Amino acid sequence: MFEKLADIIVNYVEVKKEDIKPESRFMEDLGFTSFDFMSMLGEIEDELDVEVEQEEVVNIRTVQEAVDYLESISE
Repeated sequence: MFEKLADIIVNYVEVKKEDIKPESRFMEDLGFTSFDFMSMLGEIEDELDVEVEQEEVVNIRTVQEAVDYLESISE
């Protein structure tokens, strides 16, 4: 799941895939804006065929938190 998410992240921000770490924070470390993040969530929903709960997403700060959340809803 981490690799899939990293592949999607590089479509939204100017960052090299190898620079994305589990502890990377979307806003502070990767340079996401709120709009980038919400756009990426839409792509994740399409790619992984999941439905992301907006209430849950506000608590996601790091790539690993996103991976854990996506794994929990795609089972």
